[in-house]
Amino acid sequence: MLPARYRLRRRNDFDRVYRRGVAKSCPAFVLYCKRNGGQATRIGFSVSKKFGKAVRRNRIKRQLRAAAAEQMAHFRRGCDYILVVRRAAAEYSYQQLSELLSQLVRSLEPSASTKKKPQA
Repeated sequence: MLPARYRLRRRNDFDRVYRRGVAKSCPAFVLYCKRNGGQATRIGFSVSKKFGKAVRRNRIKRQLRAAAAEQMAHFRRGCDYILVVRRAAAEYSYQQLSELLSQLVRSLEPSASTKKKPQA
């Protein structure tokens, strides 16, 4: 279980990561990353209602929280992360989701979380 101190919860924090963060994706989800200026690593989860009813959405969030707790050593300190779940995530087992998360976290460059997205 991912302790509450490692969870991203406030709307303003989510908005800041979406606007200024760097994104990497895979078929199951999109991972956003943004430095938060502190020492804490926080992770937020976003699952659309298009994914399914509440039971299905909560199940995938529980699985991803557990996978994130196992992978905490790979997340960079002082960064906020958001996992946006895609519909395809329902087709993956817990082990596959955990492996995909690990690959995405490792694929983020150390400097990527400080770069800004190009403005259109």
